Amino acid sequence: MIRPTRHQWVSFAGGAALALGLAGAAHAERIKNPVAEFAGIDKITGRIMTFDAYIGETVQFGALQVTPRVCYSSPETEEPKTDSFVEVDEITLDRKIRRIFTGWMFAESPGLNAVEHPIYDVWLKTCKQTSDVPIPKGDKAAEDAAKAAAAAKKNPPPAEKQAPKAGDEVTPSFDEDDNTPPPAGLED
Repeated sequence: MIRPTRHQWVSFAGGAALALGLAGAAHAERIKNPVAEFAGIDKITGRIMTFDAYIGETVQFGALQVTPRVCYSSPETEEPKTDSFVEVDEITLDRKIRRIFTGWMFAESPGLNAVEHPIYDVWLKTCKQTSDVPIPKGDKAAEDAAKAAAAAKKNPPPAEKQAPKAGDEVTPSFDEDDNTPPPAGLED
């Protein structure tokens, strides 16, 4: 019979505790947004520009074409986390299109996966439900995403109960459906 060493037991116990801790942490579902907002800088002119792009829509910024494929944000009740899967193409001087970036951009860490080009830089600012830019005609994906966002706005998911914060007055409450009697001295 093979006996585990003390190190193996400690390692196993630590891994099990970590797994239980991660399993116990409940996270709300990410919000899928129909619009990604980007910022871009033209390094030659020094001009910084903000622009919106609907999911699946290609927007041109200088010689770059930016196409967000999905844009997620966290609910307002959680720590802000905004990310988008983006494809960026460059139009070369000989009019060829060359893919220069495919990947995730994170609004909270713009330097992590921003597009760094000799002339242009582009990074994700936020994900939004609406935009002042009209939805491109015939863009079924953008129209569907905007409709889904409007429906979600009309029927938001029920808010989770928040734990009381320091200084909040807390009074005991008893569920009427619960057959457990209240503690002695608290009866009506």
